[in-house]
Amino acid sequence: MTVNVAAAADGVREALPETPELLLVLGSGLSGLAERVEEAVELPFEAVPGYPAAGVAGHAGRYVGGRIEGMPVLVQAGRFHAYEGHGMDLVVAPIRVAAALGVGTVILTNAAGGIRPGLEPGSLMLIDDHINLQWRSALEGRVVGDEQRFPDMSGPYDRGLQALAMEVALEQRMSLSRGTYAAVAGPSYETPAEVRMLEYLGADAVGMSTVPEATVARATDMKVLAFSMISNRAAGKGGENLTHAEVLEVGQKAGVDLEALIRGVLKRLASTDSGEAADAPSG
Repeated sequence: MTVNVAAAADGVREALPETPELLLVLGSGLSGLAERVEEAVELPFEAVPGYPAAGVAGHAGRYVGGRIEGMPVLVQAGRFHAYEGHGMDLVVAPIRVAAALGVGTVILTNAAGGIRPGLEPGSLMLIDDHINLQWRSALEGRVVGDEQRFPDMSGPYDRGLQALAMEVALEQRMSLSRGTYAAVAGPSYETPAEVRMLEYLGADAVGMSTVPEATVARATDMKVLAFSMISNRAAGKGGENLTHAEVLEVGQKAGVDLEALIRGVLKRLASTDSGEAADAPSG
């Protein structure tokens, strides 16, 4: 399925109360923050031209526009995955739609399996870098709009936003690790042998999303900040069987901490924007 980005953006724009400055993508079990949006306007995915409904449990499949901590935001509760049979054009369509709306910053979240010792269920990891093991690029094919053909990925996640997130975590006395996220195709969880391979490659956590979105966001010059909520120990690391229900359960609990962290980041960003507006010369 190929999405007409301009038509989808027009549909979202018409539904929103104001132009968002930031896109917040919520992963499995992390949709609680969508309920905290002020002056909220909801738009189910299937109401957006070219979008199907979300098909994964724990993914609400809707946009919520409004404000969080004074920041005009577009919250994306749920996402599309290649393992559902969707093409990459649809998987990354929400990023392209956000870019068409003029959004300059995206915060990505996901539920991930912890590989590195110390990344226990319920802990949070700031994504420093990633490894694409989905065996394809979200940018393959024609160049879309003004996207760069060969975006620089030497720093895919914005250092300034990362520093801000670490400051907020420190203020809130919250433990926030940093690490490398590996994206695999899914939808099965990894085998112990695959997890050993990922560990050897330098991955700290593993999941099935985020990398295509981050790649396209960088191709559009959007700033990217990303977090993994560790929902389980990766296969062979904890000895227990893995279920999606457990991922959602841990997400509901750890989502409280992630929500507080993201709200803190948004509050600081909104304050910075207000300060810049106040300091701007009048014309």
